[in-house]
Amino acid sequence: MANEEANDAMKNQQIVDARARNISHNVRCTECGSQSIEDSQADIAILLRRLIRDEIRSGKSDKEIYKKLEDEYGETVLYAPKFDMQTAALWLTPLVVAGVAAGGWAYKKHRQRTNVHIMALNLVRGVALTPKEKETMLEILTPPPSQRATPSFWLSKLRCG
Repeated sequence: MANEEANDAMKNQQIVDARARNISHNVRCTECGSQSIEDSQADIAILLRRLIRDEIRSGKSDKEIYKKLEDEYGETVLYAPKFDMQTAALWLTPLVVAGVAAGGWAYKKHRQRTNVHIMALNLVRGVALTPKEKETMLEILTPPPSQRATPSFWLSKLRCG
């Protein structure tokens, strides 16, 4: 009977330790900043690890513990901040920048093709090209320097054509 109680106590302690380590890996040390409280040996990190274990033993859920830490130490104590209106710009800015860059590239390619078509029509109609248009047409119509028929050469021809 005493052996079973010791085993249960040991299992409970292992569960508490595993949960505490999991939570501690997701909490930033307020003194170090670059380490989790699990990895830090700063006094505040040791106190926070002890606090987390006490909260687990008192029956609190992980979510409640994260909320308490956030309330006491601010949102930056957590490595994974919540997604809300304040952090939306931070999360979405890279996507917006990439979208604008892709749109600019696509527009430039479209304009380049459109200009070539207009220049070709002008040539057919007998309209003289400007020096810049002549240069562009020569760039487009001049074949590249002789290349051997390597697989990469044929792949580039397939992609462009």
